[in-house]
Amino acid sequence: MNNIICIAGPTASGKTALAVELARQLDGEVISCDSMQIYRGMDIGTAKPTPEEMQGIPHHMIDVAQPDEDFSVSRYCAMAGAILDDLLSRGRTAIIAGGTGLYMNSLIRGNAFAPVPSTGAREKLEQQADELGIDHMKQWLRQIDPEAATRIHDRKRIIRALEVYLETGETITEHNRRTQSIPPRYTSLWLGLDFEPRALLYERINRRVDLMLEQGLVEEIRRLLASGIPSKCTAMQAIGYKEFVSALDGQCTIEEAADRVRQASRRYAKRQLTWFRRNKEIHWLVRGESTGSDEIIENARHIIRNFDN
Repeated sequence: MNNIICIAGPTASGKTALAVELARQLDGEVISCDSMQIYRGMDIGTAKPTPEEMQGIPHHMIDVAQPDEDFSVSRYCAMAGAILDDLLSRGRTAIIAGGTGLYMNSLIRGNAFAPVPSTGAREKLEQQADELGIDHMKQWLRQIDPEAATRIHDRKRIIRALEVYLETGETITEHNRRTQSIPPRYTSLWLGLDFEPRALLYERINRRVDLMLEQGLVEEIRRLLASGIPSKCTAMQAIGYKEFVSALDGQCTIEEAADRVRQASRRYAKRQLTWFRRNKEIHWLVRGESTGSDEIIENARHIIRNFDN
């Protein structure tokens, strides 16, 4: 049997439940591939699996950084790659599950990353973004790398793309294309989760936001801010956090913030699906109105058996 299974899909699609069940059946452990679940103390808003949901299955790459730390895809791959190699050396099945496509793809490919220089370029770009606004920086990126500008939306990655160009003369798109030509470091089976009609996924997203509020998301954010975590740090700009920070600052009501989270999460899910659809190796498991979890698990096992043969 192939010992690496990647489970990809949009937010709220059921990746954790499928990963745990496959790990249970295949003597495996789960490596989280979520750029927000790495942060300690950010549990509810990141939908971090509870001990009950883990069902005794070891989970890795959760709670490995403080919210105010600067975390990157290269750091993720270094840490997760060491864990992955350890699991394989012990004959365990590695279930890599999450919705951060860049992290997952980079881990499997073993990508070489553009250098991170310490010339002060990043600090200057950060200052420009503060003074001129991130839309101005996005327009600059659009001029030098239109392809990257269509797929990069958050401040951190926009600044990173500009930094790579200034320091190397190579756009981030050129860098990625060059590294994509290198054979992947690992052989893996890819499974993807989706819903048809799409409204089913959006209903799950809306229910998840409601559940997060019931579980105490606003109180979690208050604790983070009270502990000294800056409201402007990268982690606190995540969907589900920045909206409620605005509410706590009096810029909107809690319900208005919740509506913004629902809308932003739906948009994020669409971007995730667009990203993963580019991967032709993914075997899609599509859940409809009458499709149960058991059927999804059985379909996944069927794909795994056929892949091995």
